[in-house]
Amino acid sequence: MHFTLQQLKLFEAVFRHASYTRAAEEWHLTQPAVSIQIKRLEEQVGIPLFEQVGKKIFPTAAGKTMYEASHDILTRVDELKNEVEALKGEFKGVLQLSVITTSKYFMPHLLGIFLSRYPEVEPRLVFTNRAKIYQRLLNNEDDFVVMGQIPEDQQQLETYPFLENILVPVAHPDHPLATKKNVSLQQLASERFIVREPGSGTRLVFDRLLKKNGLMLEPYMELGSSEAIKQAVMAGLGLAMLSLHSLRLEQAANKLVVLDVEGFPIKRRWYAGHLKGKKLSLVARTFLDFILEESHRVLDFD
Repeated sequence: MHFTLQQLKLFEAVFRHASYTRAAEEWHLTQPAVSIQIKRLEEQVGIPLFEQVGKKIFPTAAGKTMYEASHDILTRVDELKNEVEALKGEFKGVLQLSVITTSKYFMPHLLGIFLSRYPEVEPRLVFTNRAKIYQRLLNNEDDFVVMGQIPEDQQQLETYPFLENILVPVAHPDHPLATKKNVSLQQLASERFIVREPGSGTRLVFDRLLKKNGLMLEPYMELGSSEAIKQAVMAGLGLAMLSLHSLRLEQAANKLVVLDVEGFPIKRRWYAGHLKGKKLSLVARTFLDFILEESHRVLDFD
Protein backbone atom coordinates (compact mmCIF):
# COMPACT_ATOMS: atom_id res chain seq x y z
CA MET A 1 0.00 0.00 0.00
CA HIS A 2 1.37 3.38 -1.07
CA PHE A 3 -0.81 5.86 0.78
CA THR A 4 0.37 9.34 1.76
CA LEU A 5 0.41 11.14 5.08
CA GLN A 6 -2.05 13.64 3.64
CA GLN A 7 -4.48 10.83 2.89
CA LEU A 8 -4.13 9.52 6.44
CA LYS A 9 -4.71 13.00 7.87
CA LEU A 10 -7.86 13.46 5.80
CA PHE A 11 -9.08 9.95 6.63
CA GLU A 12 -8.56 10.60 10.35
CA ALA A 13 -10.55 13.84 10.11
CA VAL A 14 -13.43 12.20 8.22
CA PHE A 15 -13.51 9.36 10.76
CA ARG A 16 -13.46 11.77 13.72
CA HIS A 17 -16.14 14.09 12.34
CA ALA A 18 -18.18 11.38 10.56
CA SER A 19 -18.42 13.95 7.79
CA TYR A 20 -16.54 14.72 4.58
CA THR A 21 -17.74 18.32 4.74
CA ARG A 22 -16.47 19.00 8.26
CA ALA A 23 -13.16 17.31 7.48
CA ALA A 24 -12.82 19.55 4.43
CA GLU A 25 -13.53 22.63 6.55
CA GLU A 26 -10.88 21.58 9.08
CA TRP A 27 -8.24 21.21 6.36
CA HIS A 28 -9.45 24.18 4.28
CA LEU A 29 -10.20 22.00 1.26
CA THR A 30 -13.27 21.38 -0.84
CA GLN A 31 -15.50 18.42 -0.03
CA PRO A 32 -14.85 16.77 -3.46
CA ALA A 33 -11.08 17.03 -2.89
CA VAL A 34 -11.40 15.14 0.40
CA SER A 35 -13.68 12.52 -1.18
CA ILE A 36 -11.17 11.90 -3.97
CA GLN A 37 -8.32 11.35 -1.51
CA ILE A 38 -10.40 8.95 0.59
CA LYS A 39 -11.40 7.08 -2.58
CA ARG A 40 -7.74 6.72 -3.55
CA LEU A 41 -6.91 5.47 -0.05
CA GLU A 42 -9.69 2.88 -0.31
CA GLU A 43 -8.27 1.76 -3.66
CA GLN A 44 -4.89 1.21 -2.02
CA VAL A 45 -6.45 -0.76 0.84
CA GLY A 46 -8.68 -2.73 -1.50
CA ILE A 47 -11.94 -2.50 0.49
CA PRO A 48 -14.26 0.34 1.58
CA LEU A 49 -13.34 2.27 4.71
CA PHE A 50 -16.71 4.03 5.06
CA GLU A 51 -20.28 3.15 4.24
CA GLN A 52 -23.24 5.47 3.89
CA VAL A 53 -26.51 4.73 5.68
CA GLY A 54 -29.12 7.33 4.84
CA LYS A 55 -27.40 10.69 5.06
CA LYS A 56 -24.77 9.52 7.56
CA ILE A 57 -21.43 7.80 7.03
CA PHE A 58 -20.04 5.09 9.27
CA PRO A 59 -16.63 3.37 9.33
CA THR A 60 -16.48 -0.22 8.18
CA ALA A 61 -14.50 -2.82 10.13
CA ALA A 62 -11.55 -2.02 7.88
CA GLY A 63 -12.10 1.68 8.51
CA LYS A 64 -11.88 1.17 12.28
CA THR A 65 -8.64 -0.79 11.88
CA MET A 66 -7.26 1.86 9.55
CA TYR A 67 -8.14 4.59 12.06
CA GLU A 68 -6.17 2.93 14.84
CA ALA A 69 -3.14 2.55 12.57
CA SER A 70 -3.39 6.05 11.11
CA HIS A 71 -3.75 7.58 14.56
CA ASP A 72 -0.57 5.79 15.70
CA ILE A 73 1.33 6.85 12.57
CA LEU A 74 0.29 10.50 12.74
CA THR A 75 1.04 10.68 16.45
CA ARG A 76 4.52 9.28 15.87
CA VAL A 77 5.14 11.71 13.01
CA ASP A 78 4.21 14.63 15.29
CA GLU A 79 6.52 13.28 17.99
CA LEU A 80 9.34 12.96 15.47
CA LYS A 81 8.85 16.55 14.35
CA ASN A 82 8.93 17.76 17.95
CA GLU A 83 12.05 15.72 18.74
CA VAL A 84 13.87 17.07 15.69
CA GLU A 85 12.95 20.66 16.58
CA ALA A 86 14.16 20.09 20.14
CA LEU A 87 17.47 18.66 18.87
CA LYS A 88 17.89 21.68 16.61
CA GLY A 89 17.29 23.95 19.61
CA GLU A 90 14.29 25.56 17.93
CA PHE A 91 11.44 26.67 20.14
CA LYS A 92 8.57 26.94 17.72
CA GLY A 93 5.59 25.00 16.50
CA VAL A 94 1.85 24.61 17.04
CA LEU A 95 0.31 24.77 20.52
CA GLN A 96 -3.11 23.09 20.29
CA LEU A 97 -5.36 23.66 23.32
CA SER A 98 -9.02 23.15 24.15
CA VAL A 99 -10.28 25.03 27.19
CA ILE A 100 -13.58 25.30 29.00
CA THR A 101 -15.56 28.41 28.05
CA THR A 102 -15.35 30.11 31.45
CA SER A 103 -11.54 30.07 31.32
CA LYS A 104 -11.74 32.82 28.69
CA TYR A 105 -11.35 35.33 31.53
CA PHE A 106 -7.76 34.28 32.19
CA MET A 107 -6.47 31.87 29.52
CA PRO A 108 -5.91 34.53 26.81
CA HIS A 109 -3.87 36.56 29.32
CA LEU A 110 -1.68 33.56 30.15
CA LEU A 111 -1.27 32.74 26.48
CA GLY A 112 -0.42 36.36 25.64
CA ILE A 113 2.38 36.50 28.22
CA PHE A 114 3.73 33.14 27.04
CA LEU A 115 3.74 34.24 23.39
CA SER A 116 5.59 37.43 24.28
CA ARG A 117 8.40 35.16 25.51
CA TYR A 118 8.16 32.68 22.64
CA PRO A 119 6.85 34.59 19.60
CA GLU A 120 7.42 31.74 17.13
CA VAL A 121 4.84 29.51 18.82
CA GLU A 122 1.62 29.20 16.80
CA PRO A 123 -1.39 29.00 19.19
CA ARG A 124 -4.61 27.21 18.31
CA LEU A 125 -7.14 27.77 21.07
CA VAL A 126 -10.61 26.18 21.14
CA PHE A 127 -13.20 27.36 23.70
CA THR A 128 -15.94 24.80 24.22
CA ASN A 129 -18.18 23.17 26.84
CA ARG A 130 -17.41 20.43 29.34
CA ALA A 131 -18.85 17.57 27.27
CA LYS A 132 -16.86 18.49 24.14
CA ILE A 133 -13.70 19.07 26.16
CA TYR A 134 -13.96 15.52 27.50
CA GLN A 135 -14.55 14.09 24.02
CA ARG A 136 -11.57 15.98 22.60
CA LEU A 137 -9.52 14.71 25.55
CA LEU A 138 -10.42 11.09 24.81
CA ASN A 139 -9.75 11.60 21.09
CA ASN A 140 -6.32 13.06 21.88
CA GLU A 141 -7.06 16.07 19.67
CA ASP A 142 -5.06 18.59 21.72
CA ASP A 143 -1.71 18.93 23.41
CA PHE A 144 -3.74 19.22 26.60
CA VAL A 145 -7.05 20.67 27.78
CA VAL A 146 -8.04 23.05 30.58
CA MET A 147 -11.18 22.20 32.58
CA GLY A 148 -12.86 22.99 35.86
CA GLN A 149 -14.11 19.47 36.63
CA ILE A 150 -12.11 16.25 36.37
CA PRO A 151 -14.20 13.50 34.71
CA GLU A 152 -15.23 10.68 37.02
CA ASP A 153 -13.49 8.17 34.73
CA GLN A 154 -10.03 9.62 35.30
CA GLN A 155 -7.86 6.49 35.44
CA GLN A 156 -6.62 7.10 31.90
CA LEU A 157 -5.93 10.79 32.48
CA GLU A 158 -2.98 12.81 33.77
CA THR A 159 -4.24 15.99 35.46
CA TYR A 160 -2.47 19.01 36.93
CA PRO A 161 -4.22 21.49 39.27
CA PHE A 162 -3.23 25.14 38.98
CA LEU A 163 -5.40 28.26 39.54
CA GLU A 164 -8.13 28.33 42.16
CA ASN A 165 -11.61 28.54 40.68
CA ILE A 166 -13.63 30.45 43.28
CA LEU A 167 -17.42 30.21 42.83
CA VAL A 168 -19.66 32.83 44.45
CA PRO A 169 -23.35 33.83 44.42
CA VAL A 170 -23.94 37.23 42.79
CA ALA A 171 -26.80 39.72 42.54
CA HIS A 172 -27.68 43.17 41.29
CA PRO A 173 -26.59 45.80 43.89
CA ASP A 174 -30.26 46.71 44.52
CA HIS A 175 -31.33 43.14 45.30
CA PRO A 176 -32.77 42.71 48.85
CA LEU A 177 -30.05 40.17 49.72
CA ALA A 178 -27.20 42.42 48.54
CA THR A 179 -26.61 43.96 51.99
CA LYS A 180 -27.59 41.01 54.18
CA LYS A 181 -25.04 38.93 56.13
CA ASN A 182 -24.87 35.16 56.49
CA VAL A 183 -27.78 34.43 54.15
CA SER A 184 -28.89 30.81 54.46
CA LEU A 185 -28.57 28.45 51.54
CA GLN A 186 -32.30 27.72 51.86
CA GLN A 187 -33.10 31.40 51.44
CA LEU A 188 -30.77 31.62 48.45
CA ALA A 189 -32.45 28.66 46.78
CA SER A 190 -35.88 30.30 47.18
CA GLU A 191 -34.84 33.24 44.99
CA ARG A 192 -35.11 33.48 41.22
CA PHE A 193 -31.96 31.82 39.93
CA ILE A 194 -30.28 32.00 36.54
CA VAL A 195 -28.15 28.93 35.78
CA ARG A 196 -26.04 27.35 33.07
CA GLU A 197 -27.36 24.46 31.01
CA PRO A 198 -27.32 20.90 32.49
CA GLY A 199 -23.87 19.37 32.08
CA SER A 200 -22.05 22.62 32.78
CA GLY A 201 -19.34 22.29 35.43
CA THR A 202 -20.62 25.29 37.41
CA ARG A 203 -24.19 23.97 37.30
CA LEU A 204 -22.97 20.57 38.46
CA VAL A 205 -21.20 22.04 41.50
CA PHE A 206 -24.25 24.08 42.50
CA ASP A 207 -26.64 21.14 42.06
CA ARG A 208 -24.42 18.97 44.24
CA LEU A 209 -24.33 21.62 46.98
CA LEU A 210 -28.12 21.90 46.99
CA LYS A 211 -28.60 18.13 47.00
CA LYS A 212 -26.14 17.73 49.89
CA ASN A 213 -28.28 20.15 51.92
CA GLY A 214 -31.58 18.55 50.94
CA LEU A 215 -32.60 21.44 48.70
CA MET A 216 -33.91 21.69 45.17
CA LEU A 217 -33.91 24.63 42.80
CA GLU A 218 -36.32 25.36 39.98
CA PRO A 219 -34.26 27.53 37.63
CA TYR A 220 -35.85 30.78 36.57
CA MET A 221 -33.74 30.85 33.41
CA GLU A 222 -31.13 28.60 31.78
CA LEU A 223 -28.52 30.37 29.66
CA GLY A 224 -25.65 28.98 27.63
CA SER A 225 -22.76 31.15 28.81
CA SER A 226 -21.47 32.91 31.90
CA GLU A 227 -21.42 36.19 30.00
CA ALA A 228 -25.14 35.90 29.22
CA ILE A 229 -25.83 35.07 32.87
CA LYS A 230 -23.88 38.13 34.04
CA GLN A 231 -25.91 40.35 31.75
CA ALA A 232 -29.15 38.85 33.07
CA VAL A 233 -28.11 39.41 36.70
CA MET A 234 -27.07 43.00 35.95
CA ALA A 235 -30.51 43.49 34.41
CA GLY A 236 -32.08 42.44 37.72
CA LEU A 237 -33.56 39.19 36.41
CA GLY A 238 -32.27 37.02 39.24
CA LEU A 239 -29.30 35.61 41.14
CA ALA A 240 -26.52 33.39 39.83
CA MET A 241 -23.40 31.50 40.82
CA LEU A 242 -20.32 32.52 38.86
CA SER A 243 -16.55 32.27 38.96
CA LEU A 244 -14.96 35.17 40.82
CA HIS A 245 -12.38 35.41 38.01
CA SER A 246 -15.12 36.60 35.66
CA LEU A 247 -16.46 39.40 37.89
CA ARG A 248 -13.63 41.89 38.34
CA LEU A 249 -14.86 44.55 35.94
CA GLU A 250 -18.48 44.29 37.07
CA GLN A 251 -17.53 44.49 40.75
CA ALA A 252 -15.30 47.50 40.15
CA ALA A 253 -18.14 49.25 38.31
CA ASN A 254 -20.65 48.29 41.05
CA LYS A 255 -22.78 46.43 38.52
CA LEU A 256 -22.72 43.17 40.51
CA VAL A 257 -22.17 42.29 44.16
CA VAL A 258 -21.05 39.05 45.76
CA LEU A 259 -23.56 37.82 48.34
CA ASP A 260 -22.65 36.69 51.86
CA VAL A 261 -24.12 33.17 51.89
CA GLU A 262 -23.35 30.22 54.14
CA GLY A 263 -21.23 27.60 52.40
CA PHE A 264 -19.65 30.13 50.04
CA PRO A 265 -17.28 30.80 48.46
CA ILE A 266 -16.78 27.36 46.95
CA LYS A 267 -13.09 26.91 46.20
CA ARG A 268 -12.22 24.52 43.44
CA ARG A 269 -9.32 24.30 41.01
CA TRP A 270 -8.69 24.63 37.33
CA TYR A 271 -6.96 21.59 35.83
CA ALA A 272 -4.81 20.94 32.82
CA GLY A 273 -5.08 17.40 31.55
CA HIS A 274 -4.12 14.91 28.84
CA LEU A 275 -4.20 11.16 28.32
CA LYS A 276 -1.73 9.16 30.39
CA GLY A 277 1.38 8.21 28.45
CA LYS A 278 1.04 11.14 26.05
CA LYS A 279 4.41 12.63 25.13
CA LEU A 280 4.09 16.40 25.08
CA SER A 281 6.01 18.49 22.59
CA LEU A 282 8.64 20.89 23.89
CA VAL A 283 6.25 23.79 23.28
CA ALA A 284 3.31 22.11 25.07
CA ARG A 285 5.50 20.98 27.99
CA THR A 286 6.90 24.49 28.42
CA PHE A 287 3.45 26.10 28.35
CA LEU A 288 2.12 23.55 30.84
CA ASP A 289 5.03 24.27 33.18
CA PHE A 290 4.38 28.00 32.73
CA ILE A 291 0.72 27.86 33.82
CA LEU A 292 1.49 25.49 36.71
CA GLU A 293 4.31 27.60 38.09
CA GLU A 294 3.44 31.18 37.17
CA SER A 295 -0.31 31.57 36.63
CA HIS A 296 -1.06 32.85 40.15
CA ARG A 297 1.77 35.37 40.00
CA VAL A 298 1.17 36.76 36.51
CA LEU A 299 -2.61 36.99 36.98
CA ASP A 300 -2.50 38.24 40.58
CA PHE A 301 -5.36 35.90 41.59
CA ASP A 302 -4.01 35.11 45.06
